[in-house]
Amino acid sequence: MEKPVCCLFFLALFFALLAGSSTMAESQQGRVTTSTTAKPWHRHRHSGFAASECPDACSFRCSKTAFHKPCMFYCQECCYKCRCVPPGTYAHKEVCPCYNSWKTKRGGPKCP
Repeated sequence: MEKPVCCLFFLALFFALLAGSSTMAESQQGRVTTSTTAKPWHRHRHSGFAASECPDACSFRCSKTAFHKPCMFYCQECCYKCRCVPPGTYAHKEVCPCYNSWKTKRGGPKCP
C-alpha cells in the first residue's frame, strides 16, 4: 500500500514542476515581445555604445533627476569616455567598471 502512495506523490510532484516550467516559459516569452516594442534606449544595452548613442542613453539615465542639465553633461562625458551607461535611472554603476571608478578631485563619483 505504501509503494503506490509514494509513486502517486512523485507523479503529482513531476506534473506540478512541469506545469510551473511551462508557465515560466510563457511569461518569459511575454517579456521578450514587450521589450521589442519599447523605444531603442529602453531596451538597455549597457556597453559598446557608439558616440551617437550616448545622448539617448543619457537622456533615459537622467530622466528622473531634478538636475537634468548637469546630469546630461556628466553622463555624456562619461559615456564618450567609457562607452557605457548603467541601466536604469539610478544606481547599477557596478555594471560599468569605468563609469563606476571615474572619480572627482574630492573622491566622489564623477558619473551620474
